[in-house]
Amino acid sequence: MSPLRPELPPAIVLGIDTPIGLTVVRELGEHGVAVHGIARNRRGIGLYSRWLHRGYLRPPDADGMIALLNRIARESGAAFLLTISMNDALAMREAGEAGALPGLRPLIAPRAKLELVNDKLRVCAIAAGLGIPVPATWEPTVAELEAGIPGHLSYPCILKWRDPERDAAPLARHGLKLLKSEHAADADALRQALERYRPAGRFPLVQSFCPGRGLGQMFLMKNGEALLRFQHERLAEWPPDGGTSTVCRSLPPEANAALMAQSEALLRHIGWQGAAMVEYRFDPATGRTALMEINGRFWGSLPLAYHAGVQFAWGTYCALGLERRPETGPYRAGLRCRYMIPEIRRLLTVVLRRRTLNDPRHRGPLREVLSFLADFLRFPTSYYVFSWRDPRPFLADMVLAPMAKLGGIWRRR
Repeated sequence: MSPLRPELPPAIVLGIDTPIGLTVVRELGEHGVAVHGIARNRRGIGLYSRWLHRGYLRPPDADGMIALLNRIARESGAAFLLTISMNDALAMREAGEAGALPGLRPLIAPRAKLELVNDKLRVCAIAAGLGIPVPATWEPTVAELEAGIPGHLSYPCILKWRDPERDAAPLARHGLKLLKSEHAADADALRQALERYRPAGRFPLVQSFCPGRGLGQMFLMKNGEALLRFQHERLAEWPPDGGTSTVCRSLPPEANAALMAQSEALLRHIGWQGAAMVEYRFDPATGRTALMEINGRFWGSLPLAYHAGVQFAWGTYCALGLERRPETGPYRAGLRCRYMIPEIRRLLTVVLRRRTLNDPRHRGPLREVLSFLADFLRFPTSYYVFSWRDPRPFLADMVLAPMAKLGGIWRRR
């Protein structure tokens, strides 16, 4: 472990269960910050990082969470709080603005900005006004569904919720599960999917499908200026039809220069403060791009940026906490990063259940297997969890993840 630097105030990281939280711990710890991390349970991989100063388990209720944060701050002198999930960002920002976290500053954008970027329809409207391409979108109501599906949609189309944090609870009251995304191959499939949500009286957004691969452009914004920039492309995702990246690759800073400028202008127009990723679909065959969303939090492919040499968590600590400009420099373009357990799931799905997929991008089973194996030999390649400098989280994940899976199977018997 690097020696702690007493001039750097300790920090609390809420949500160190995933590779995102683990990366935040690594970035801060490597710079000599005493990191106090909170995980949901003992399977949280961040608990096993050499860079973690002390770990805690998350209390079951909101009041207990606030009490734990204040106790850590009081006992350790922690001055800053970083969060991973959007739910936690919203809750902790609200608590901070209400004075419930005295002496602890959440390094999070204002709540109004969080709510704005979390609203996909508002983001698309703002982006379209700035000349950024957006997919054809429909927000159904009960009356509109009765009148018929509009003709401007093309198929297949995607169903996703305008504001997942807002919409999850009303759906749950009607026994409905919020799905991150669904595919509808035609108008009949779309109507059938939408009818499922009629009891709740609210429906997901419907967007025309945009072919291609994911393109993420990341920024650290402060007072209208981008202090850090990074971009990557998704090479594989879980679920295979669109989701979290399982294999991604860093792109040169000069690539997609016009789009990078538009993304930065979008965040500046919103008045964003902190780290964010502007996510697109890019079709190499046509050169067309369409905005998907803004992630106003640390994103799934954060480990790639870290391995490539762009540290958004440390930059956030510097810019929003210490009020100083983070150091910048060239990063490694062409670096791959793999998220192994979801990548294995993706491989099994595209090989064994290929006919169930709606996205034609996937290659034949043999090519998928060969590509998966070749990634072990490609250089440079990094990993979401594994690091030679910090191997314990990977070892813990290899032991605890199968145990959790077997435990779940046993409890269902």
